[in-house]
Amino acid sequence: MFKAAFLDRDGVINRKAPEGEYVTRWEEMVFLPGVAEAIVSFRRAGFLVIVVSNQRCVAKGLLTLRDLDSLNRRMREKLAADGAMLDGVYCCPHDIESACSCRKPAPGLLLEAAATHQIDLKASWMIGDSLSDVEAGRSAGCKTAFLRVTSKSPGVLADLVAPSLLEAVSQILQREQFAMPVTRLSIS
Repeated sequence: MFKAAFLDRDGVINRKAPEGEYVTRWEEMVFLPGVAEAIVSFRRAGFLVIVVSNQRCVAKGLLTLRDLDSLNRRMREKLAADGAMLDGVYCCPHDIESACSCRKPAPGLLLEAAATHQIDLKASWMIGDSLSDVEAGRSAGCKTAFLRVTSKSPGVLADLVAPSLLEAVSQILQREQFAMPVTRLSIS
């Protein structure tokens, strides 16, 4: 069994679109500082790194599943070019009102990834910037990290709170008894 770091996409890997808007084009995919370094550090510590993301924009007709796959493929390629390999990307394309098991806070995306990649969920972490991310992680049996971007971000009952993915990785690896390797990569 493997351990994994499950990452939400928008707000964790890339800059989140303004409220009510969505990242639907490559030009809108702006990577957050330290993301590649964080992914590299997780992988060096033996974690699989898997993106789990709600993508309601598909249900709203703002892009097709094919467009979403293309956007995620380009994200993976860009991160890989910076040495940050992702082991999988799982997305829920459904709307909020859908009765699906994959839309976070339901744990379906994490459970699907765990079955596919032989992941020990109790040894894994869900890292996100919303309450639904934390709830999905908890429901799946993972430890959770909440990225609080501003002091106005709501308080969430997560195992740890950090201002960025890179800081969350540092805290997680300290808890997991790993020394975080120093890696400097650039994302352009």
